[in-house]
Amino acid sequence: MTDYADRAGLQVATTLMRFVEEAVLPPLSMDPNAFWSGAAAIFAEYAPVNRALLATRDALQAAIDARLARGDAADEAFLREIGYIVPEPAPFTIATDHVDAEIAALAGPQLVVPALNARFVLNAANARWGSLYDALYGTDAIPGQTAAGGYDAARGAQVIAWARDFLAGILPGAIEIASTAEGARHTVYYRGASGLHFAVVRDPGHPIGKDDPEHIADVLLESALTAIIDLEDSVAAVDAEDKLLGYANWLGLMRGDLAERFEKNGRHLTRTLAPDLEFADGTTLPGRALLLVRNVGHLMTTPAVLLPDGSEAPEGILDAILTSVIGLHDLKGLGRFRNSRAGSIYVVKPKMHGPEECAFADRLYGAVERILGLAPNTIKIGLMDEERRTSANLAACIHALKDRLFFINTGFLDRTGDEIHTSMRAGAMVPKGEMKAARWIAAYEVRNVRIGLDCGLAGRAQIGKGMWAAPDRMADMLAQKIAHPKSGATTAWVPSPTAATLHATHYHAVDVAACQRALPAEVAPLADLLAVPLAEGRNWSADEIERELDNNAQGILGYVVRWIDQGVGCSKVPDMHDVGLMEDRATLRISSQHIANWLLHGVATPEQVDAALRRMAAKVDAQNARDPLYFPMAGREGESLAYQAARALIFEGIDQPNGYTEPLLHRFRARAKALEPCV
Repeated sequence: MTDYADRAGLQVATTLMRFVEEAVLPPLSMDPNAFWSGAAAIFAEYAPVNRALLATRDALQAAIDARLARGDAADEAFLREIGYIVPEPAPFTIATDHVDAEIAALAGPQLVVPALNARFVLNAANARWGSLYDALYGTDAIPGQTAAGGYDAARGAQVIAWARDFLAGILPGAIEIASTAEGARHTVYYRGASGLHFAVVRDPGHPIGKDDPEHIADVLLESALTAIIDLEDSVAAVDAEDKLLGYANWLGLMRGDLAERFEKNGRHLTRTLAPDLEFADGTTLPGRALLLVRNVGHLMTTPAVLLPDGSEAPEGILDAILTSVIGLHDLKGLGRFRNSRAGSIYVVKPKMHGPEECAFADRLYGAVERILGLAPNTIKIGLMDEERRTSANLAACIHALKDRLFFINTGFLDRTGDEIHTSMRAGAMVPKGEMKAARWIAAYEVRNVRIGLDCGLAGRAQIGKGMWAAPDRMADMLAQKIAHPKSGATTAWVPSPTAATLHATHYHAVDVAACQRALPAEVAPLADLLAVPLAEGRNWSADEIERELDNNAQGILGYVVRWIDQGVGCSKVPDMHDVGLMEDRATLRISSQHIANWLLHGVATPEQVDAALRRMAAKVDAQNARDPLYFPMAGREGESLAYQAARALIFEGIDQPNGYTEPLLHRFRARAKALEPCV
């Protein structure tokens, strides 16, 4: 039972109120009454607008559904008629200023990390620099495996050879490092093609350096330039307790005092934020990724704050207020380190549908700036291009945020989930594995970069690409993910600090700015983007249907069982072939919507789906057999809330707003938390 305190007519969960009034506001010398009054005014003005925008989403979807149900195409002319597609703005250039170099001038990897896990958050923040030797030695990035039982000299030789070839390819000539006294450590840093630094560490006394012809002990790469501290898709935050944990970790990062104590290999360790790197010539380079915070979208509400009418507050508005006031600690220099040297707060805003919702976000953060006494556009917004209506109106969406936009990206999974849901009644979709070859996907990826460049993002904002989901398959990542910088994207998501270091090799080798200049000037046709990935004329065999259902059901259950039973919003989930994939709600959205689509169009029957769920429950149980916190699902489907949630996501999928999974996940997770014993 949540206790509440009245603050300016808002009912604020007591734990959250104390955090704000005891930890957040005093160092800022902010009056609590003035703060809560300002917050209440924002909720009073913007919560009704938020609700109206969600009603517009529903009305547009209903119009599309009705047209498709009649057998007519929801083509461009129709979408313009109903206001789904709006007129293009006149040519313009974004006016975002006071943007840090990590965003405006450099190109490199980006991490996304759940805000509720302090250890992961610190790892991500400290992933600005990584050892290339370590990243190669401990992964499959180079052939072979490391032998057990101490240092593997043969593997080490492989690593050194690969690193030497890499350095030879990016340095202007042979490696020449000035001689130093025996036993001394000397580091020389360089700058690569896209502005990233790397450092060659020479140390004759080091176990590796002593046997190296030039005494090179390691090669350090500037890796994760930016890291998104995520309050959205990668977390399971359903109440005030969960939200408070995320906000507290964000405050710890802004103040520089976040620490996490843990045990590893029998040793008790404490992780804190890394200091800057200082070199012998007096140069200092940032030691931490520039930290961005991802707020939730416009859909969900939270019981952490109740409005005067007793309804839950829009969660995105609460995030806007609290993550910004916490970010003010950095702007005022109250922390151990500076995050933004340019004096900005960076908020990534997901799941916005079209320019009207983007304009709402612009006004909302402007209101937050006013109650915090910040200059206009101090709070920057990153626009995630992951909904169909945003993709189709991308220039107009950017225009709505033109004074504070710092980031756009593409995200295959959420974007595909919305693609399926929007055109749910058009017909059966192609199998999930064929989606990446769909006509709309190619148009989506190239339009995003081209439109971003045409709107002046080069030198002012990031253009990003999506996640590499397989953290144990680094050889494949090295072979494939170089396509992202070559596409003109200045950043792309990676699943771990190690992956960031390996992906950084791509940015050292590729001049992203040159790739942008070489791109075709034409924008891919809107008709290509609107092409629905229908499986027209396909007759699937029973085996094909079963394989597709099993693949989707296994992914859904493997993710949902951790979300509901353990409150884990992002983790490495084994797939059908026991390959660990980083999963979050975006992957869940596409899988559940895909089965819902096949059910609607009779490709699969409810009986077949239930059979697949039962089969895959047993498989997921086996994959988690060594987890002492795991609750099996097979044989206890009627009592497993996780199993019931997975089934609901499929059988109620058509009715979920925009196919989002959050409403059902939150409902079942709240029930699971109510059953947990008090500690």
